[in-house]
Amino acid sequence: MWHSFPFHPPQASTLAVEWDYLYFFLTALTIFFAGLIFAAVFYFAIKYRRREKNEVPPQYEGNLLLELTWTIIPSLICVFIFIWSAHLFMRASTPPANATEVFVVGKQWMWKVQHPEGPREINELHVPVNEPVKLTMTSEDVIHDFGVPAFRIKRDVVPGMYSTEWFEATQTGQYHLFCDQFCGMGHPTMVGSIFVMSHEDYSRWLTSQLNSKPMFASGELLYTQLGCNTCHTPDGKPGVPPLRGLYGSQVKLQNGKTVTADDAYLRESILGPEAIVGYPPTMPTYQGQMNEEEVLQLIAYIKSLGSPGERKATQQ
Repeated sequence: MWHSFPFHPPQASTLAVEWDYLYFFLTALTIFFAGLIFAAVFYFAIKYRRREKNEVPPQYEGNLLLELTWTIIPSLICVFIFIWSAHLFMRASTPPANATEVFVVGKQWMWKVQHPEGPREINELHVPVNEPVKLTMTSEDVIHDFGVPAFRIKRDVVPGMYSTEWFEATQTGQYHLFCDQFCGMGHPTMVGSIFVMSHEDYSRWLTSQLNSKPMFASGELLYTQLGCNTCHTPDGKPGVPPLRGLYGSQVKLQNGKTVTADDAYLRESILGPEAIVGYPPTMPTYQGQMNEEEVLQLIAYIKSLGSPGERKATQQ
């Protein structure tokens, strides 16, 4: 039904229907109460209009039941909306554990996409149908916004930090990708397409694109070229954190706090190590020596060295 409605994009993800239900409910609720208020205004304006020039209207002391009614019912409706929208927001903000991770870098005025297996795309993204996809995104210059109306996803892409969003496409086809944040004179041209493919077609496409190195292999090459291996080794040196099993582990800082070694922590350790107080401040900064794609590749290499549990198993 809605596919023929020109102002309504197709529902092409698992969360699209739920977002639309919430939107339709809020729209219907707004129309109902707006109509009720206008009807009441006209009704009371006519019923209690002044009929004589010197008429003095009677004074009403109030009605406790009426006041409780128009206080309690709207309050319950607001609570219902909050619970519904908060539940949906948490679902939309929490990628499934089995989601395939794809890395996105926004730059005036294009989207640069890289798959863990190695393929890179510009203003395009190929994904399989009925599989969750997690987008890890950052920007090289200004704030962008990765928005796909058909999937009902939209998230700011901010320089200097990582943001994430996810979707699970339910229909094969080509869908529009937009930058939903004004990012300069070329903003209208920062568009692209997402191609949702069957598993067979996606496997063929992925195989045809595997002429480039996987992200972790490119990161390993950077690890050597930048001289990271002179201090950092997979199993570590005194005063230097071991890279094997680092990703996802708990790191205790000098101020006593404990943080998780996630993507954001590793990025800051590479580009702004002076801000990390977990180890002696001896590491130089690589700010300006690496672009965002290379930082993601280096993080992918660190991830490939295993989780904290795998490090313990290796040590045993």
